[in-house]
Amino acid sequence: MREVSLWTEIVEQTEMRWQEIIEATFIHIQLVFFSMIMAIVIGCLLGIMITRVKKLVPIVLGGTGIMQTIPSLAVLGFMIPIFGIGVKTGIAALFLYSLLPIVRNTYVGIKDIDPATIEAAKGMGMTDMQILFKVQLPLAVPMIMAGIRTSAVINVGNATLAAFIGAGGLGDFIFLGITRGIDGLIFLGAVPAAILAIALEFIFNGLERLSTPAGLKE
Repeated sequence: MREVSLWTEIVEQTEMRWQEIIEATFIHIQLVFFSMIMAIVIGCLLGIMITRVKKLVPIVLGGTGIMQTIPSLAVLGFMIPIFGIGVKTGIAALFLYSLLPIVRNTYVGIKDIDPATIEAAKGMGMTDMQILFKVQLPLAVPMIMAGIRTSAVINVGNATLAAFIGAGGLGDFIFLGITRGIDGLIFLGAVPAAILAIALEFIFNGLERLSTPAGLKE
């Protein structure tokens, strides 16, 4: 009986709020998209940098690791005095929370390349930059993409918490449903967020396959 009641509630809430659902989904995608673009660019640059400057490895990996251990809501709270309440704060916090998997996988992906491959490239007269862009990064692509995929999926879930600081998104429905005790509202936020996470998993999995050198594909 409860299942029928819940389904009816979900249908009713969807019919009443379908425009709000579309708007919230669009905002949610914006939060994830802009924070991930920043995380991919900065994360890859940091990962490359620490393969060149070994002394920075514990500092960079330690710093991004600490960001991951801090609860998401606390990170959002720390951003409020800097950016205020709203979308900017949500994007900044999500960016910081997304860095570790990208930085770590970029670093490991480059570091674990067979030294003989690097020596062969040097023997061919390649410069350091040529080795980086023509040898190391192409070979590290599967590892880097795995880190980006992990960050993106986690980011979708963390973005629901951005509703706490007025950034909007699908989290608005979840917290409104919890506050009012309306299960249908919770589902209106949770289901689209889950679909987004699954969609990103497939998208990045496809991008990983497309960007992996032919010799490394299974």
